[in-house]
Amino acid sequence: MGDMATIVYYLMEKLLEVQEGSRSEQARWFQVSTDAREKHSLTYIYTAFSRPVELPGIHEFTAMGLLDNRMIDYYDSTVQRKIPKQDWMKERLNQEYWDKGTQSRQSKQQWFKVNIDILINRMRQTSNETHILQWMHGCVGEEDENGNLQFVRGMDMYNYDGDDFLGFDDEHQVWVAAADAALPTKRKWDDVTALKDYTKGYLEKECMEWLNTFLSYSQKQLRNACMYKNTMWSYSKNKENCMS
Repeated sequence: MGDMATIVYYLMEKLLEVQEGSRSEQARWFQVSTDAREKHSLTYIYTAFSRPVELPGIHEFTAMGLLDNRMIDYYDSTVQRKIPKQDWMKERLNQEYWDKGTQSRQSKQQWFKVNIDILINRMRQTSNETHILQWMHGCVGEEDENGNLQFVRGMDMYNYDGDDFLGFDDEHQVWVAAADAALPTKRKWDDVTALKDYTKGYLEKECMEWLNTFLSYSQKQLRNACMYKNTMWSYSKNKENCMS
């Protein structure tokens, strides 16, 4: 499959392009429109390999959370722990949050391992080749005229070996197969009403609640940092970076 590190970075960039508003046919319903109002996003990206990859910095399984495309937490199959990547995440969230997050990531790691094997068998591929399954889910919010964040759209999509595979159409509450091999999964998941309700509820409510929470934590740290700067430098030198 070529240079594996290059492939991984390419796939992550491709997923983020979809979040930002790719106009491809398969991802059109994830598109984020642009206007004068400020938008924010909370995204989680999971990447799993069908077998260990002997490359520095590349793990069999990784998961990360991104707030406005900036990494806020991280997990991999080597460290086996969900860890904060921003100071405010470490300071504001208690140990129980990280312990539960670690358990969740470990469970998802096993889920990915099982489902990569299912896809390899379904697509009649060989286990001695390296295959990659990725999942991205999250939400985008937009500030209204009162400064409150309102839901714009959710994202829940899977990518297999660099190609769009399956995604959730939040508006119509159905799964959309981007490949023939995804049709059995689409039909199965479409028949589970509880799964569709949970996915829609997570994207529109729980994800938005966390997005609001994380934004408030991060912006408070920025304001505190600006207050500290302004005790040392004139306000005029810092106001462009500190105004929020």
